[in-house]
Amino acid sequence: MTADNKKAEESSENVIYEYTVHTSELEEENQLLRQSVAQLRAELDRYRTPPLMVCELSEQIEEGWVIKIPNGNKFFTTATKEAKDLRTGDTVLCEQKNLSIVQKIAQDKKFNVEQFSIISKPSVSFADIGGLDEQINEIKEVVELPLKKPELFRELGIQPPKGVLLYGEPGTGKTLLAKAVANSSDACFIEITGSELVQKFIGEGAKMIKEIFQLARERAPSIIFIDEIDALASKRIEIGTSGEREVQRTFMQLLAELDGFKPLGDIKLIAATNRKDILDPAIVRPGRFDRLIHIPIPDEDGIKGIFDIHTKSMKLSSKINTSAIVSRIQEEGFTGAEIRAVCTEAGYLAIREDRTKIEQKDFEEAITKVLRSEKEEGADYLRMFG
Repeated sequence: MTADNKKAEESSENVIYEYTVHTSELEEENQLLRQSVAQLRAELDRYRTPPLMVCELSEQIEEGWVIKIPNGNKFFTTATKEAKDLRTGDTVLCEQKNLSIVQKIAQDKKFNVEQFSIISKPSVSFADIGGLDEQINEIKEVVELPLKKPELFRELGIQPPKGVLLYGEPGTGKTLLAKAVANSSDACFIEITGSELVQKFIGEGAKMIKEIFQLARERAPSIIFIDEIDALASKRIEIGTSGEREVQRTFMQLLAELDGFKPLGDIKLIAATNRKDILDPAIVRPGRFDRLIHIPIPDEDGIKGIFDIHTKSMKLSSKINTSAIVSRIQEEGFTGAEIRAVCTEAGYLAIREDRTKIEQKDFEEAITKVLRSEKEEGADYLRMFG
C-alpha cells in the first residue's frame, strides 16, 4: 500500500470516527430535547386543564348525590365510575361545568381549628395574679374542683356549672384567670375570640364551633376560653342583614354544644366580655353560663399585690416609696394590665439613663406616660366614632 493510499485510509477512518461521535452527540441532544418538549407539553396540558371544585356530599338520592359547593348552594349531580365508596359528609372533587363527581379525597376539616392558641399547660399560675383572691377562689370552685374531684359532686347529688362568664373592664385579668385555672387543673387550654367565630359563608361559623368542641373532647380534660364573646352572643334582633343572621346561626350552634356536654364531664367553658349588658339572655341562663364572676378594677390591696408581682424580679432603689406609687395608681384607676405597663415603662426609663436600678421618679414618669397614652387613645376614638 502506497503512502498516499495509507494516508487516504487514515483520513477516511478519522472522518468516519468524527461523524460517528458527532452523530452520537446529536442523538443524545435530540433525546434530551424530546424529553424537554414532552415535559413542556405535559405542563401546558396541566395549565389548560380546568381546576376541579371541592364540594361536600349532603345526601344520596337514588343514583345521584346532592352536593354542597363552597358558597353554600346545593345541586343534584351524579358520580363518575372513578368515584367509589362515597358517603354522606365526604369531601369530593367535581367538574366546574356539569358538577359531576370525579373522585373522593381524604376527609379534611373545613377549618384548621388547631390554628387557635392551644397550650397543653399554660405557664400562668394563680401566684402570678394579684388582687383577685375572691375571684380565684370562686373560679377554683366551679372549674378546677369538678375536674379534679367529680366524685364529691356525685356524692352530694349536685351539678356544677357548665360554663363560667368573666366580665369586667379591659385589662383586669380575665384571660389570666382562665389560663391559671387551666394550669392548676392540668387541662388543655383552647383560646379563641368571638370575632374569629364569625365567618363569611353560611354554615361555616357553626361548623367551626362544632370542630372546636370536638377538639376539646379529643384533648380532654380541656378548657375552652372564648374572649370577647359579645361579638357572637349579643342580643338577637328580629330583622337583620344576612351577616347578622349568620352570626345568630353560629350562636345557636354554641348553645347546642353547651346543652350537649355533661356538667361533670372533662370539658369546661369559660368566656369573657367587657359588655355583659349586651349579651343575649339565652347564654346567661341557668344550665349554660350559670356562674357570672365580676372582675373589678383593683383596690388598694389589689394594686399592691399586682405591683409586687411585677416588680419582684426588678432591681429597685432602696428609696422607693411603694405606698406613694400605689396611691397614685389608685387615683388614676389603673387596671392590672396598666400597672404592668407602668412597671415595664419604669424599667425602660432606667435603661435609657444607663442605670441598673429603678428609682421613684421612673415610676412617677411611667404613670404619667401610661395615663397620657390612654387619653390619646380615647381622643382618637372620639375623633373617629364620636
